[in-house]
Amino acid sequence: MTPRQMSSALLRVAAFVGRTPEELAVSRVALRQDPFAVLVATVISLRTRDEVTDVAAARLLRAAPTPARLSRLREARIARLIYPAGFYRTKARTLRALARRLEADHKGRVPDTLEGLLALHGVGRKTANLVLTLGFRKPSICVDTHVHRISNRLGFVRTRTPDDTEQVLRARLPPRWWLLINDLLVTFGRGHCGPLSPRCSSCPVADLCGRVGVVRSR
Repeated sequence: MTPRQMSSALLRVAAFVGRTPEELAVSRVALRQDPFAVLVATVISLRTRDEVTDVAAARLLRAAPTPARLSRLREARIARLIYPAGFYRTKARTLRALARRLEADHKGRVPDTLEGLLALHGVGRKTANLVLTLGFRKPSICVDTHVHRISNRLGFVRTRTPDDTEQVLRARLPPRWWLLINDLLVTFGRGHCGPLSPRCSSCPVADLCGRVGVVRSR
């Protein structure tokens, strides 16, 4: 699959899922142009539905809009504020530790580099790239299991890990899609192009897809 074909595929996926960046919970938080708010919402969003992230992030940020305020909250209160987000107790501990680290080492500011973000405890490449793209509007690509799986299934990349996929996408994917690819393929992967038995019979990109690794489909 060529970069031009990948662009065509993503255009079709966008129309198919009816998804725009403004409709996504973390993206809505990004409209505040506050990297800390994006970091908080992204941590909460992991393994959590958008509608839950929306409410939980807003509730926590009202109580603690800055790292200084968040660092002073008790862990139990943070957990209550973000409930029922998945793994809310673990996330409460992570969020409090992040706030304290930002205060102690970064003067209360979120780092604006991939290396700086990855140095923070509890921040992986997916979270770091989302903060860069949505919080700082810097070009970056967020690759999770859906982006990794579907990019390989389409035949646009041939990689073994999400990190490898990120590097290939940085080299081959047209820049206009860097910010959007995660949101589009996560939505498409959850509802249509799942890991087992994808819905190929009604797929909007069936004519472009290499169906790499597909053994059974619907």
